[in-house]
Amino acid sequence: MTILVIGATGRIGRHLVDQLVQRGAAVRVLTRDPAKANFPAGVDVAQGELLDIDASRRALAGVRTLFLLNAVTGDEFTQAIITLNLAREAGVERVVYLSVFEADRAVNVPHFAVKYGAERMLHEMGFSATILRPTYFIDNELMIKDVILNHGVYPMPIGGKGVAMVDARDIAEVAAIELIRRDQAPGKLPIETINVVGPETLTGTELAAIWSDILGRPVVYGGDDPSGFEQTMASFMPKWTAYEMRLMAERYVSDGMIPDAGDVERLTTILGRPLHSYRDFAAAIVAAA
Repeated sequence: MTILVIGATGRIGRHLVDQLVQRGAAVRVLTRDPAKANFPAGVDVAQGELLDIDASRRALAGVRTLFLLNAVTGDEFTQAIITLNLAREAGVERVVYLSVFEADRAVNVPHFAVKYGAERMLHEMGFSATILRPTYFIDNELMIKDVILNHGVYPMPIGGKGVAMVDARDIAEVAAIELIRRDQAPGKLPIETINVVGPETLTGTELAAIWSDILGRPVVYGGDDPSGFEQTMASFMPKWTAYEMRLMAERYVSDGMIPDAGDVERLTTILGRPLHSYRDFAAAIVAAA
């Protein structure tokens, strides 16, 4: 049966589609602009967006398993709830949903609260779902690499508790494994939540030290105050989004993103390999600069 991937054109989605194709899955994607999609041969491309009800219904027709990734937008919650309702209407019960680490705790951060609401829907409506809860994406560092490389400052207010940053490739591969496991299951599987974390929990100071070591020159941590971070984000994204990023950063400082006991070992077992490290990501950025 077909696996529908929603959110297929982003960093995680593209890796996920590749992983599913490599594993021989029948894949369909929903995208606004098929001409720009450039997916592997054999991928069924459906045109539309989540709040286009007719397009979503067409995309869900004949699907057994759904991957749902909602972008951080002002109507993210509406998109998630409508999509899950339409999935249920189409008889799709098997879902892998991309949530966020500790979605149930960081309730003042809009996209955390939204994702926890969608998690509750999956539970209350009886879906057979894997809920993936990734930490901060290592790949987000691409937004700040120029500041690090050109100004010697690590500007993200990570704080001193530590964040176990995760590589998008690891998230995508875990998602692919879970999608195929649920798709191929002879019957309905129970809901399961997986924390998708990185192999190391690093503080802002430790992240700056990694960059210093790789570059061979000092990189300093910019500190825990999120004001400058919010201002920088507001220069290239909507102000409400920049403020939401500030709220998220404040949670990093106050609570960190610290894996539960056994999280890293569980992921290593699922993947059958070590998790990608922050240092390797940073080294690749420097090598390509």
